[in-house]
Amino acid sequence: MTSLDKKTRGRTSHARLRALDVYLLHRERELLLRSEGAWARAAFVDVGFGEHPWTTLESAEAFRELHPGLPVVGVELESSRVEAAQAHADALTGFRQGGFELPLLPGESVRLIRAMNLLRGYRPEEVPGIHQKLGGALLEGGLLVEGSTDTPGAVLVAHLLRRVTEGLAREALLFHTDFSRGFAPVLFRDWMPRDFRRRVKPGEPIHTFFADWTAAWQEAREAGHTEPPEAFRHSVLRLASRVEGLVTDAWLLDHGYLLWKPPGGVFP
Repeated sequence: MTSLDKKTRGRTSHARLRALDVYLLHRERELLLRSEGAWARAAFVDVGFGEHPWTTLESAEAFRELHPGLPVVGVELESSRVEAAQAHADALTGFRQGGFELPLLPGESVRLIRAMNLLRGYRPEEVPGIHQKLGGALLEGGLLVEGSTDTPGAVLVAHLLRRVTEGLAREALLFHTDFSRGFAPVLFRDWMPRDFRRRVKPGEPIHTFFADWTAAWQEAREAGHTEPPEAFRHSVLRLASRVEGLVTDAWLLDHGYLLWKPPGGVFP
């Protein structure tokens, strides 16, 4: 544990991160399946599983439908939570006490790290160092997912950071809504990753992104696409003519995902 590690948040509801699991199974299938060399036993690590390890266990079940032998490690700072989670441990699923310096055993490798709903209490300037600390545990090509959701998991925004030869690349931002709260781009602003939350203001690139998306959404509605799923789809398609790097894959749009991969990566 380090000075960066603070008291962890409390409850995490069942299925809060299900939409993220679905996305990863669809878009990161190759990552979850890799088995050559060090990848053969490379784990999925869920950092900060909370008072109960529901989301860790749900992800383990989902990912093992694709990769039955996938090792899963849940990490928590508070020893009482780790002790309680041991009731759910098995040969492939372990729970350990630790923070951003992951409590890995000698020789362990990691393919995927999830750190959701952890950094909202940190200062924005602390975030890059935390990303680097977590991402240092990944195999090259591995993925760190860090961001926030609302309590039921209806709205999600996350960084996708890829371990590359040069370090950790800010590959993409992922947005998701299940439309239970309707849809307008402003829906996502309160759930931006910590380093962006206070930067949605004039002069910042993320403000320009939201302004362009809002304009595209208004145009879509004026064209008659008023139902939330249709307003979302058509707003993203219109936004793609304004913003480089939007992935307009039909599956993503049909399921409420916007994936933004700017050329050169997401700005710091």
